[in-house]
Amino acid sequence: MASPPSSSTSSDPAAPEPRSSWVILGSIPRVDQGVFPDRPTPRNFPFLLAADSSGLLLLSAILAAPRTRVDVDRPGNQSFYWRDYDPRYFVLDAATGSAFRLPDPSPEESIMHQALVGVVASPSGGGRYMVAELVPFFGSETAELRCFSSDVGEWVSKRVHYPLPPRILSPLCTVAHHGRLWWADYSWGIITADPFADDPVLGFVPLPRPCVLEWREAHGVLDKFRYVGVSAGSLRFVDTYRRGGAPTKVTVWTLPNPDATEWTLEHEATFADIWADDTYMATGLAKKVPVLALIHLHNPAVVYFFLEGHLFGVDVRARKVVECDRYHLVAPPRGYPIANRFVRAWELPRAVSSGLGNWSSGISSPEPTAAPPYRPMPGDYHLFGISSMAAPKE
Repeated sequence: MASPPSSSTSSDPAAPEPRSSWVILGSIPRVDQGVFPDRPTPRNFPFLLAADSSGLLLLSAILAAPRTRVDVDRPGNQSFYWRDYDPRYFVLDAATGSAFRLPDPSPEESIMHQALVGVVASPSGGGRYMVAELVPFFGSETAELRCFSSDVGEWVSKRVHYPLPPRILSPLCTVAHHGRLWWADYSWGIITADPFADDPVLGFVPLPRPCVLEWREAHGVLDKFRYVGVSAGSLRFVDTYRRGGAPTKVTVWTLPNPDATEWTLEHEATFADIWADDTYMATGLAKKVPVLALIHLHNPAVVYFFLEGHLFGVDVRARKVVECDRYHLVAPPRGYPIANRFVRAWELPRAVSSGLGNWSSGISSPEPTAAPPYRPMPGDYHLFGISSMAAPKE
């Protein structure tokens, strides 16, 4: 886990500096061996999948296991696959200091893709929550929401109508917002649903028209250039991806309300303007297009980037750097490109924010962390799962 970013992100230098109530978490945490018994490797490691502002964190732990055959028995679809891993999923409640291991789904309903799994607190409160995975069936008009409710205590599959044309999703994250889950494909759009509903209805919010890409365009690298997250209570889409000779710039788009389907362009700046400012020159960083990290949870004008071992924040509206520091994430290891899948912005619950000074300093530590005892290969540390779609149950 990481120390909270500085709250000095206001464009008004005379404004008071309230204590920050959010932190940037490394997606691959440092954990006690009793929690994750195996030595992490590029294929098997703990991973923070999602965070909810109520204090809930969804963590996966993929452990190595002997290769075994898993039979999938569905009406009209009997098949099998081989598995050499043992996936485990946990919900951590930072407000109460508790952890709960989710029961394993049946083999035919095992989690298919980690990027399509999220956690959201119940609007009724009381520490209740829902973990849900969206499972589209390619070429079909149906999908499933595989849901684990803290009230029910078991996995339940809910059949839903799938409103999109046949295009395989390229998921990168699942966001909790306004009592719903939002499944983001950075090339196309965002699917949303209320997993607490008895009969959930999937909605679709396409990306701004200029930002929609062809299928598999920039596949596998879009989380270096794009980000979907919540800031100041609204869903935001940040984009730095450009085709051909278009000027390299950063744009911040806002979804005006949770039921809207059209985005509003909120802030925009070219990197040339940012590089030309004295605040950027003072960082000593090269004039290179950085990797997009995330957006400030309270100030949607401030966007964070990775470059040359640094994490720095830019007020896009003012075209100024407002903070800059070195980061020392557990991952990605040397040789693997940094991307925003490796960090999570998390609104701290009140029970935790009152003890903020006790948090460790994983991103802004003045001393580098020790190198990992293994040599990872490029292409590892992916979000575990497959994007191919299974046939629906009869």
